[in-house]
Amino acid sequence: MRRIFTAIADYIRETDKLLLALCLASSLFGSFMILSATNYTGSSRYFYVQLIATFLGLAAAIVISLFDYKNIVRFWPLIIGGSVALVLATFWFGYTPEGSDDSAWLMLPGGLNLQPSELLKIAFSITFAKHVSMLREADLTKFRNVVLLALHGVAPFALIVAQGDDGSAMILFIIFLFMFFAAGVQLRYFAAGAAVIAIAAPIAWFRIMDTWQKRRFLILFDHDMDPLGIGWQQGQSISAIASGGTLGKGYMNGTYVQSGAVPKGYNDFIFASIGEELGFVGAFVAVLLLLLICLRILMISRQSRDRAGMIICVGIFAMFAAQTIVNVGMCLYLLPVVGVTLPFFSAGGTSLLCLYLGIGLVLSVYKHRHKRVLSIGE
Repeated sequence: MRRIFTAIADYIRETDKLLLALCLASSLFGSFMILSATNYTGSSRYFYVQLIATFLGLAAAIVISLFDYKNIVRFWPLIIGGSVALVLATFWFGYTPEGSDDSAWLMLPGGLNLQPSELLKIAFSITFAKHVSMLREADLTKFRNVVLLALHGVAPFALIVAQGDDGSAMILFIIFLFMFFAAGVQLRYFAAGAAVIAIAAPIAWFRIMDTWQKRRFLILFDHDMDPLGIGWQQGQSISAIASGGTLGKGYMNGTYVQSGAVPKGYNDFIFASIGEELGFVGAFVAVLLLLLICLRILMISRQSRDRAGMIICVGIFAMFAAQTIVNVGMCLYLLPVVGVTLPFFSAGGTSLLCLYLGIGLVLSVYKHRHKRVLSIGE
């Protein structure tokens, strides 16, 4: 028994308690906002699922952090292979949840569901870090190596685009850009990529994007274009947030939230629920928590003992930062609705577990930051 308590004390001393505390605080905050946002349904199922997922995720993060991330990276073929296999399974066995428009989910026992693209984000961070760690800094000046890194990033992005999940594809692309930059790729390659995107954008607009996707962008500039149709979600969201004022209407007292007038007010638009019931102060605290998590992950990336650990942290940072910015932008009518959730706050047990898997990797980088590197070139 004494050994157990000693081991626990050692872990607490060696782990990043601040990051764990910030994640737990965000999860609990989100869980109770989900309870309020689903109060009008008379069911607390989403709340209990989120609460259970919080503590399971926390346990998973702690277990992962006990293993050296270098050993985890060695299993990259299994990790990426399993993730890709699950994504491919959605092409045959995927289903479309209510309120979504693509079959990017898999049904699990107990009425739960899994969005494999969430796992793919974590797997990609691992495989890209492995790829970068195999290259020396001088290798990144060679065109061939840069192209191979770019293809490594494009592959999962293209897979998710084919799946039809625009939101996850966007987040994956942003993760790739941050990791690509952190790897030390020269800016001229980014300039070349930007030029290619500028040329491809008009082609995508006129030849690839459908009417629905175009209207999602156009309505950002003309809110009155279709306020009762494609602009309904964002219109209700911005109205709910505006009605909350500085301090909000009070927990479980939001007019919009408690009537279900904010579509997906417990999921994609949880930020609107926070804004109405807890006001600007509550919304600020939610964003501040996520900002502190992102900054802490970046700080840990700088403490990593090697490039692999640094790149993994940058990938997880990019995932949290991108999802936060896109989700808040959606709720504030600044970005198109693409089905991106707010980390730790939006409902979704398996999604929350995946977030904690990423945090577990970051904690592993932190815990093993002083371990001597034995492999030359790592």
